[in-house]
Amino acid sequence: MATLPSGDASKRIVTLDIIRGIAVMGIFSVNITAFAMIEGAYFNPPTYGGADGANLALWIANLILIDGKMRSLFSMLFGASMLLVIQRAAANGESPTKVHFARMAVLFAIGWLHYHLIWWGDILKDYAFVGCIAFLWRNASVKKLLGWGIGFYIFGMLFFGSFIVQMLQWDQAAHAAGASRAAIDNWNDFARMMYPPAADIAKDLALHRGSWLGIAHYWVVEKPFSWVQGMLMFTPETLALMLFGMAGYKSGFLTGEWDNTRYRKWAIVGLSLGALASIAVAIADIQSRFYVPMVFGGFIVGLAPFRVLMAAGYAALVILLTRNSGWLAQRIAATGRAAFSNYLGTSLIATFVFYGWGLGYYGYAERWQAWLLVPTVWAIMLLWSKPWLERFHYGPLEWVWRTLARGKVQPFRKRLPAAAVAA
Repeated sequence: MATLPSGDASKRIVTLDIIRGIAVMGIFSVNITAFAMIEGAYFNPPTYGGADGANLALWIANLILIDGKMRSLFSMLFGASMLLVIQRAAANGESPTKVHFARMAVLFAIGWLHYHLIWWGDILKDYAFVGCIAFLWRNASVKKLLGWGIGFYIFGMLFFGSFIVQMLQWDQAAHAAGASRAAIDNWNDFARMMYPPAADIAKDLALHRGSWLGIAHYWVVEKPFSWVQGMLMFTPETLALMLFGMAGYKSGFLTGEWDNTRYRKWAIVGLSLGALASIAVAIADIQSRFYVPMVFGGFIVGLAPFRVLMAAGYAALVILLTRNSGWLAQRIAATGRAAFSNYLGTSLIATFVFYGWGLGYYGYAERWQAWLLVPTVWAIMLLWSKPWLERFHYGPLEWVWRTLARGKVQPFRKRLPAAAVAA
């Protein structure tokens, strides 16, 4: 188990930090579309932002390499880190229950604020809710964690699979001879998410190109509980991923304790199968001309098992490539240690660039043009995280989270060694 050689009593596991850093950076590569243009463009290129040339190539690359895989990896890392905190609380004579649920309560509050006041794509409140459920498996064996995780994951696939079947039935009924108004409305109400009419696009553009107060009013007053349905629908999958992460931590997979041969096999098999399946879905989407059930079903259901395999493959590959912990690995590890601050920081930067309260580029940039912000933000993450953590115990928002959850101000600035002070 790789730990930082420092006097910090927490003895951070560097492997977890590095993988978390990769995940939080990767997530921004796909989230940028949701920051820059209307929601439907995230899944469906023809909706907005360009569907040919560089725009299509970028969508294909993200679908094959990143989309869903990094979110899965991030969710697994959350489960592993959550279990680590629980175990350390018990080892320190604290109440694991009190520590855990206090952390989840604060995380939910921050996530709620993030969702309503900054960006609608927040996952923190979802993690807080599901994290409370995952606590029930804190003492489970690796075998039970994997078994329950597979069960919840399959349940989630079956749930969304039934929804895809319903979609196909709506389509068939709406386009049948003599279709009823109700059948047509059912199909149109769903299809407009992927292919919104001009009036819906204009309304969305006006909202996000407007003031911050207007956007906040929309989410707080007009759509105060819009997040509930999505959170509940994805709870089985998110819970499964957290349980996989807990199993990965307990088994030593995510902490770098396996030998290189096993990691190499996981990397080759996981990444190969995941990439091949993603290529197949990309081809099917394009050949179907982005038929709504194909786009939605292919990504949500068809790629579901391959996302997990590819996430595990990425974790194995990262561990193999960072065994020697070179300068880049140290920078990425620091990015992972400050993942909470970096995740929320991407929202602040991206909404400033695209929303009307900032530079106001929302809806003006094509998909590939919007993505040009991603490498810049990656560079910012890598540049600020390490020097900050050399001077402070935590990232700024990690410190806020810890202070609020603990109910008292936590140490922030590190004390310089006596020799450095004397010099």
